[in-house]
Amino acid sequence: MKKSLRNTLIVLFFDILIINLSVLVGSVIKHDFALSQTIANHASYIATYLPIRTVLFIAVFFLFRMYRFVWSLVSTKDVVQMFLGVTVASFLDVIVIGALRTNFKFSEIFIIYLLTLVFEVLLRLSYRIFKSVRASSTRKTNEYTPTLVIGAGSAGSMAVRELSESDKISTRVCCIVDDNPSKVGKYIEGVRVVGTTNDIPKFVEQYGVKSIVYAIPSSTAAEKKRILEICKTTKCSLKIMPGLYQMINGDLQVGKIRDVEIEDLLGRDPIVIDNRNVLNALTDKVVLVTGGGGSIGSELCRQIARNLPKKLIILDIYENNAYEIQQELVRNYPNLNFETVIASVRDEARIEHVFDTYNPQVVFHAAAHKHVPLMEKSPNEAVKNNVFGTLNVAKAADKFGAEKFILISTDKAVNPTNIMGATKRMCEMVVQTINKNSNTEFACVRFGNVLGSNGSVIPLFKEQIKKGGPVSVTHPDIIRYFMTIPEAVSLVLQAGAYAKGGEIFVLDMGQPVKIDDLARNLIRLSGYEPDVDIKIEYTGLRPGEKLYEELLMGEEGLQKTENKLIYIGHPIEFDVEQFAEGLVKLKRLCKRNSDKIKYEVAQIVGTYTVDKNEK
Repeated sequence: MKKSLRNTLIVLFFDILIINLSVLVGSVIKHDFALSQTIANHASYIATYLPIRTVLFIAVFFLFRMYRFVWSLVSTKDVVQMFLGVTVASFLDVIVIGALRTNFKFSEIFIIYLLTLVFEVLLRLSYRIFKSVRASSTRKTNEYTPTLVIGAGSAGSMAVRELSESDKISTRVCCIVDDNPSKVGKYIEGVRVVGTTNDIPKFVEQYGVKSIVYAIPSSTAAEKKRILEICKTTKCSLKIMPGLYQMINGDLQVGKIRDVEIEDLLGRDPIVIDNRNVLNALTDKVVLVTGGGGSIGSELCRQIARNLPKKLIILDIYENNAYEIQQELVRNYPNLNFETVIASVRDEARIEHVFDTYNPQVVFHAAAHKHVPLMEKSPNEAVKNNVFGTLNVAKAADKFGAEKFILISTDKAVNPTNIMGATKRMCEMVVQTINKNSNTEFACVRFGNVLGSNGSVIPLFKEQIKKGGPVSVTHPDIIRYFMTIPEAVSLVLQAGAYAKGGEIFVLDMGQPVKIDDLARNLIRLSGYEPDVDIKIEYTGLRPGEKLYEELLMGEEGLQKTENKLIYIGHPIEFDVEQFAEGLVKLKRLCKRNSDKIKYEVAQIVGTYTVDKNEK
């Protein structure tokens, strides 16, 4: 038997007891506790009346959804619902009493009504009371972790209640802070609002706080960053509430109060996309994602699946990655029509066969080699996979009449100092070239570093911190633009909806972040002090790495789109015939695995410079 059904049956059993016993107890009270007189007054009709009353009350309780409460989170709204349910049932009960010609007095009926209401409320509050008592009895006072909650709104109230009543963790909420002056000095769930967020360090010291929970899910990214920056100075462990949609559903549990992540400190609001345009661009379309098992490709598959495609084709050369996203989609989208194809974008014949078989209408090309240091050591592989892989997929999209082709590019394609960035710039040039004479709408999406993607700096830092350090940063002044994987993919999908052919879409990613600050923030969020508990080690710039990345070349300019965070960079013109000749020569060099490959790439990509020792 399911736990929810079992709990409902238990409550139903106690409801039946309450509905019947409240009549007996109310009548006894009315007759000055003379049980014999009570029985004598009502014996003739009680056997008929009680079953009718029971069915009536239970039916009304079901109508008022009193068996669907979340027992651990019974709120004021739920109590009002119970009051209405009991009141309506009692009103109907009066009609039954009159129809049966009973001799219940009005005062007697009112006492029975009050008893029923009180017993029903107590029954539904009993789980919370029991949970709180059990939590208190199973934890010793000296085992509590003093905790400060930020936010005195509904989310903060839920956090205080859940943290206080949970038997899964040992916390004691000792104070609350909120920037609303009218709330300072008030009490939330018995805990005092002691001051504002600016005074967090003072209250941490005053109350011996060891843990802080951020409970303002509606705050802006900039406000969240400001407050969390204050919290970082306290050396307390930091937790954060889930999003607003979970607050609306009342879906808060201790396990869902997560650790503060580095993206919480970026100080930029999440990208908002036009879901209607994206839905129109993907619904009932056959969509192909190359590199569909990668960090960007797999998120593309997830978000595309939510937009009701006619069929989704996941193409990847790495079978383990492809298998993982395949199984995830089977679990989460059982009605999704999709195929998983193992293939290399380098294999022109295989790519043409895939297009001929599935006839994709929308293509997202995410397959690429992207690790800068690794590609510096294997430049031929970067060219084979990135440049000629893109050429194969783009040519097939044109040949088989795809409607749209979206290339996933990178800020490293702008004035590249490494072979990976140079090949991605060549990918953009391939797309621009084919777009000139094709009915397919080709476009590029260019963004910065993606938090949490395979090979990104955050997982590396976390692993180094876990081992006790040191945390390796290449240079104290190196900066990068950052975005989350869902944001990056949202941009790609929006670009697909906006694309008319030939655009390079660029995201306004806010202020760049110093990697050194990123490392120090992550160390503090882990409860350590940089250069004291965990050392930071500067290793020097890696081959091909530059101090800062750009999102646009100077000549490209910017054009606004409907989304204020998405811009269009105008493609730079180049000699198409010369580019085609360069590709032919480059292909010959690749087949020979020539050590002159970087030099030849530099001839094609004028903004790419190569160390003279590598020419």
